[in-house]
Amino acid sequence: ASIGNFFRRSLRRAGRREGKDGASAAENTPQRVPQGKPGERSSVFYSAGQFFFEYLVVVSLKKMPDGHYEPKITYQFPKRENLLKGQKEEEERLLQAIPLFCFPDGNNWAPITEFTSETFSFVLTNVDGSRKIGYCRRLLPSGRGVQLPEVFCIISCLGCFGLFSKILDEVEKRRQISMAVIYPFMQGLRESPFPAPGKTVTIKSFIPESGTELIELTRPVDAHLEHVEFQALLQRLSPHLILHIFASAMLERRLIFLAEELSVLSQCIHAVAALLYPFTWAHTYIPVVPECLLDTVCCPTPFMVGIQMRHLERVLEQPMEEALIVDLCEGKIIRAVGDEEEILPGKLQNEMLISLNRHNNNNNVHTSEQVNALVSEAFVHFFVRLVGHYASYIKWGRSGSGSFQERAFCKAIASKSCRRLVKKFVKTNMFSLFIEEAEKSRIPQEGNG
Repeated sequence: ASIGNFFRRSLRRAGRREGKDGASAAENTPQRVPQGKPGERSSVFYSAGQFFFEYLVVVSLKKMPDGHYEPKITYQFPKRENLLKGQKEEEERLLQAIPLFCFPDGNNWAPITEFTSETFSFVLTNVDGSRKIGYCRRLLPSGRGVQLPEVFCIISCLGCFGLFSKILDEVEKRRQISMAVIYPFMQGLRESPFPAPGKTVTIKSFIPESGTELIELTRPVDAHLEHVEFQALLQRLSPHLILHIFASAMLERRLIFLAEELSVLSQCIHAVAALLYPFTWAHTYIPVVPECLLDTVCCPTPFMVGIQMRHLERVLEQPMEEALIVDLCEGKIIRAVGDEEEILPGKLQNEMLISLNRHNNNNNVHTSEQVNALVSEAFVHFFVRLVGHYASYIKWGRSGSGSFQERAFCKAIASKSCRRLVKKFVKTNMFSLFIEEAEKSRIPQEGNG
């Protein structure tokens, strides 16, 4: 087995938990969602057999007395009845928050005749730490004359962006015929179990004048990459800048990404967070910050947020702490701390640059899944080289619980540049949470598992 496969195997157990920074209503660690008791970290990936989704809602723009438009939910499936008081309150909080994140770009809308549909996602964090992902398709309804865009939003606790994008393609196709055609398709989907990694589920759906269609929905083989599109990042940023961003994220700094399109922000931020695998970002995480929450950038704790380019001046005027500000439109860094070039050890950085440039310049056409696997392997390999010896420095007691020997772990690193970085990395929330998880159960050494 490759060294990357060893780390994937030994670290797959590491869950994630709510950050300690006063959780925002839109934080996320993209690949996982808490299971079990409130507050517990997950030790498993999304399991097969769950419902595909909890709700499908349509969010439309309604004209208010003062002339501006406000997003409102105009359709919800399914309608849940006989809820307990706590469940009803949770549903109300969820349904109140959804419109804000479906139209995060404010209320300055007017009826239009043309609009290119776009796909993006957001994450809502409940008070108990559980998370729900909103998969959105914003489109213009078919018909003559000027109209307002609307958003079809699927709420699910399952992370699989590509699969839900395909579902939204089917929803959009049916919307052009009639809203009534959407209901049986979503009902069929709701009655189907979420497939295991690498498996396919087939949905039967009838469309007027087309007859019965069979829609195949396949889940990616590698579960930790199913909410990720690294190609979106590689198309907009040079490998050199990607490594600067990765280094900043690794040290849990404040990161701001700018782009005009919601889909670009959503895809690129999910990709940056995924570069940290097998560790997970445990702080404020908002792929698209609604206009009314722009003061999030004043937060003194770590964050990773996406902001539309039209708000750049307002962002720069905010009394911010040091932050890395990335322009995804121009592929450049607008503001930096200044030490990004020195964070990663030179030898390991050069190895990753060679690997990323090879993927970027390869004449062979790779599928999205192949690009994801190749890029992820490069970053997993980096972590293996840097901290892959961690399991040898967990001292096991008679009770079966472990105790991490941090000082000896750092001292064992021969390279001064690697040791300097590791001494900072072991103080991060993401490393601490990972080690806490590792201390709870014995992790097989390479060759023994």
